Amino acid sequence: MAEPRTGNLVEIRGLVKHFPVHSEGAVRRRSALVHAINGVDLDVPTGQIVALVGESGSGKTTLANCVAGFVTPTSGTIGFDGVPLVETRGAKVVRKASRRDMAQKIQMVFQDPSSALNPRQTVESTLLEPIRVHGTMSRQDGVTRVRELLELSGIPASMQRRYPHELNSGQRQRLVIARSLTLSPRLLLADEPVSRLDVSMQSQILNLLLSLRAELGLTIVFITHDLSVVRQVADTVVVMYLGRVMESCSADAFFSNPRHPYAQALVAATPHPMSDPTEIAALEGEIPSPINLPAGCPFHTRCPLAEARCTEAVPDLRELSPAHRAACIKL
Repeated sequence: MAEPRTGNLVEIRGLVKHFPVHSEGAVRRRSALVHAINGVDLDVPTGQIVALVGESGSGKTTLANCVAGFVTPTSGTIGFDGVPLVETRGAKVVRKASRRDMAQKIQMVFQDPSSALNPRQTVESTLLEPIRVHGTMSRQDGVTRVRELLELSGIPASMQRRYPHELNSGQRQRLVIARSLTLSPRLLLADEPVSRLDVSMQSQILNLLLSLRAELGLTIVFITHDLSVVRQVADTVVVMYLGRVMESCSADAFFSNPRHPYAQALVAATPHPMSDPTEIAALEGEIPSPINLPAGCPFHTRCPLAEARCTEAVPDLRELSPAHRAACIKL
């Protein structure tokens, strides 16, 4: 079992990501910006599983892509283990590490294992490829590493000559996770890793992630909109809405005492084994367009507690109690 570490593995400050979009009008071409991330401050403690939750369009995946190096932020800073990965200097964003270098520290587990795997590669060649590309060890050591990864991920060694189509969906996701561990990263970004699986396989993959965290000392950012899986794995929950953090707290506090109206709505809408489906609260309205952001608090257009002052300024994410922060002027 890996030695526990303390402190924050990832520190994000003032992160912004805007995507330009263009449309052809009757007279001229129009340009606009998709405001995907709008000033996020976030700490990911070493060794924890941090769940990013919120509806589609809240910015969860874009945030993970910025951390992984697939997307360059518009502004802000990202630090990894005390070393800056992304900095803003004046109007210029500087990426301090290449994607190749970051791949040995940060890996991503994608939602759809079928599209994430090369159908022409066997299990063994899928796991050997990152070793070959990065040249981290000899061929013989690579073969030994493959055996270790198969054991870690719960894939029988007899399957190493099989192709992805010969595996079931759970085995394919195990293979995706095993491949992400090839270079011994410290951070896994798991983007909806169980959403394509049935309930029994979901539980197996969640247990696998928990065991990998314990055995390897991994830090995991777990992206999901399914709060039932958050209950099983998360240490900390970060609630996002329209590119901003609405609330950040322990998983226990999130489910027992959510403070932000949006977090309260999410928890209230989560089915429980003994709940009456007809009595589950529904969050009314739809998330606004990230092109035309509402003034003030981004949630005020759907908030049952909104008042006039909620439209005047974006509320700060402030500490309500130790390790519990929320962005609402009424708190």
